[in-house]
Amino acid sequence: MTSQSQGIHQLLQAEKRAKDKLEEAKKRKAKRLRQAKEEAMAEIDQYRMQRDQEFRQKHAKIMGSQSNISEEIEAQTLEKIKELNGSYNKSMESVINQLLSIICDVKPEIHANYRIAN
Repeated sequence: MTSQSQGIHQLLQAEKRAKDKLEEAKKRKAKRLRQAKEEAMAEIDQYRMQRDQEFRQKHAKIMGSQSNISEEIEAQTLEKIKELNGSYNKSMESVINQLLSIICDVKPEIHANYRIAN
């Protein structure tokens, strides 16, 4: 009986050691999974930051060129306005004189299509 009880006791101890090893293996696996997840999240964050920085650089480059274009257009518009104002000031008096002479100097004439009724 003693040998049987020793055998059972040894089996129980072996089962307990196997259970402990299994528990330890599960803990190591869970730890490795957590570590892998943390590393993946760090890698994702790094990649996201890199892509965000590239986007910001491209955006700044495009918006910078657009602001240069708008500045050029603004300068061209101001130059054209100055030209038109100069042309207006130069020819304003002569145009007004022509209009006044046409309006004030009335020359009564019979129209070419007018027919005298008999």
